[in-house]
Amino acid sequence: MNQQRESRSAAAALPARRIDAHGRAHVDMRAVLALALPLVANSAVQVVLNLTDVWFIGRISTEALAAVGAVHWLVIVAGLLLSGVGMAVQTLAAQAHGARRYVRAAQAVWTAMWGVLFTTPLFLAVAFSGSLILAPFGVDPQIQRLAVEYWFPRLAGGPFGAAVWAMLGFFNGIGRPRISLTVSAVIALSNAVLNEIFIFRLDLGVAGAAWATTTAQAIGLALAFAIFLRAPVRRVYRSHLTWRLHGGRLWRQVRLGVPMGLLYAGDLIGISIFQIMQVRLGAADGAATQLVMMLTSLAYMPGMGIALAGTTLVGQSIGAGDRRWAMRVGNHVIALAAVVMGGIGLLLALAGPWLLPVFLAADDAQGAAALAVGTRILWLAAAYQFFDGLNLGSGLCLRGAGDATVPAVLVLVLSWAFFVPLAHSLTFAPGQGWFDILPQAGWGAVGGWTAVVVYVLLVGITLFLRWRSGAWQRITLG
Repeated sequence: MNQQRESRSAAAALPARRIDAHGRAHVDMRAVLALALPLVANSAVQVVLNLTDVWFIGRISTEALAAVGAVHWLVIVAGLLLSGVGMAVQTLAAQAHGARRYVRAAQAVWTAMWGVLFTTPLFLAVAFSGSLILAPFGVDPQIQRLAVEYWFPRLAGGPFGAAVWAMLGFFNGIGRPRISLTVSAVIALSNAVLNEIFIFRLDLGVAGAAWATTTAQAIGLALAFAIFLRAPVRRVYRSHLTWRLHGGRLWRQVRLGVPMGLLYAGDLIGISIFQIMQVRLGAADGAATQLVMMLTSLAYMPGMGIALAGTTLVGQSIGAGDRRWAMRVGNHVIALAAVVMGGIGLLLALAGPWLLPVFLAADDAQGAAALAVGTRILWLAAAYQFFDGLNLGSGLCLRGAGDATVPAVLVLVLSWAFFVPLAHSLTFAPGQGWFDILPQAGWGAVGGWTAVVVYVLLVGITLFLRWRSGAWQRITLG
């Protein structure tokens, strides 16, 4: 009887673990879902924000939609590369929480804030370099002009986004995703209202959409900080006493966070170049690709929410000293993410003919062409969702364990050495692309999206094999 009580006590210290009447441990899927569902809802809020932006920008013109599509992922890539120190917060907070070293969780947040402060000049430098960054891609001059208008406000506000990521990482890491959901909902609602004001009332056009997002993120950051410094958090985490800069801690967090950011940046750089290829084909192909990207976020964001739960559960399990349990709970999270994303992808493809027209202006001359292209490539996008679930689930469980460098290298090689050349070869006909030395099939947007399918399949399998290898179990964070 005493042994059974001790076993149940040990189980209580591990996340999502229950002991049955025979003393056997099981993954408590209700506990997994209790953590994952607010994170899924949080991701759904991000979907709403993205689709709201697309709807407002689509009301301007197809060219405006294509322009934002050309730089959408590049904006996120720049944020990931310049705010890596914040990417580590969820991992460090989860492991500290699991080990009951609560002050260290708050220290990770303040360390990230110092990192954001130091990288603000870099954000501004990149913001002023939009024309130089986009010039080599040979995009239509009108589309490039609109893209640069969008680029500057988004990158100038990059520090707000980086700081919000760090704050949400803290709340997710300590198992309080409902706070993250509240902050994200406020950002999304603010963004919708500000889009109407900035785009149409102030007549700022595409730039207004970017300023709306930047301002909404600043509002969300203020709310997150107010919660972080409230008495309930202060009592447990001493969040008001851990603000001082510690150089050694900052360097360790940079070493952990930069590869985490690089993993997703490496992936998204490839996707960004792919999307610019589609814009180079023409406004209809570029707009269709942007629409499908936004619609597939209906699968991606729930998968991301489930996978983020994996970061927390794996991190807390390791912090509590049980790496075998971390493997077990991670396996369940990865399977759940893959199944959910695969199912949503199929539903999106079936609903495509009814969904796509909602985001295109009825009187736009190129709207019909964008609809025809979008309907075809949406089926290709649906085909890879299951493997994208493997990608997200495995990658974020590895992140919870602090395994960042090897996954980043693997993704960089697959993205830059395989996917980008393949997308170029399948998209462009001879004379259309940037490099005539590559084979050129000339399949247009369908060819580009075929390359995406092959790439995501390989990335998903590669990261899943890395997770199953157990190499991450030898990693210890200081």
